[in-house]
Amino acid sequence: MATRLKKDVQIRQMTPEDLPSAHGLSREQKWPHREKDWARLLDLGEGVVAESDGKIVGTAMWWRFGDDFATIGMVIVSSAVQGMGIGRRLMEQAVGTLEGRSLLLNATDEGLDLYRSLGFETIGSVYQHQGAAFAVPIVELMADERIAPMKVGEVADIAQLDRHATGMNRSKVIDYLYDAAQGVVLNRNDTQAGYALFRRFGRGYAIGPVVAPDIGGAKTLVTHWLGSNVGMFCRLDVPEDSGLSTWLDELGLPCVGRVTRMCRGALPDRGRQARAFALINQALG
Repeated sequence: MATRLKKDVQIRQMTPEDLPSAHGLSREQKWPHREKDWARLLDLGEGVVAESDGKIVGTAMWWRFGDDFATIGMVIVSSAVQGMGIGRRLMEQAVGTLEGRSLLLNATDEGLDLYRSLGFETIGSVYQHQGAAFAVPIVELMADERIAPMKVGEVADIAQLDRHATGMNRSKVIDYLYDAAQGVVLNRNDTQAGYALFRRFGRGYAIGPVVAPDIGGAKTLVTHWLGSNVGMFCRLDVPEDSGLSTWLDELGLPCVGRVTRMCRGALPDRGRQARAFALINQALG
């Protein structure tokens, strides 16, 4: 049921029919998402739109991970109606729908004050690296280490490894991405120690998530995909504490943007077996 905001603006559930208009909003903000990227995000989650006189003027989406966590993203308000409180109402709808869960998001500078007023706290930064003119280093594998294509029979174990790394149950996303992406597994002593996915996104391709036991494993996984796709436009979103940002700069994948990681509620309890060195994307985390 629509919720009245102002005289001519309503909030309602996002549907697949809204995706062309939502894509138009992201293009207005110079975000790289294709309409197909929007469709995949909606397949995995839910959203709301702000509508005025039959026109979509704002969006917000969210994705549930297990029973305890969710991420919020794709929060956009058309420049033509900014300052009307639409972004706040979209966020209030998302936060209210997800009551009882800890919430995470990656915020642009423009959204920081709004998110802070809703109880989100800063927990770090994410750096966006991208480019096509990169140089791929030669990485020597350790004696007990190998990279192998991800197999369908490994997906459940990979989802469990991802859960240890992130503290969240992202099995639905891992299952979905297995069909939409290419994946490789880092094996050490014949045990799955990490993984990385490679898929179409925006202007080119995205590498992520990247989960590894240490930075050496993360570099090995990233290098595999870069070395297999020299000259292709590639993007990675890496947390500031990943240790990868300077290395990516040196490879020729410069940092072109930064967002602020924020959380409302308890942080996920991450394990020590592995950690996330690159995000799926800034919306999903």
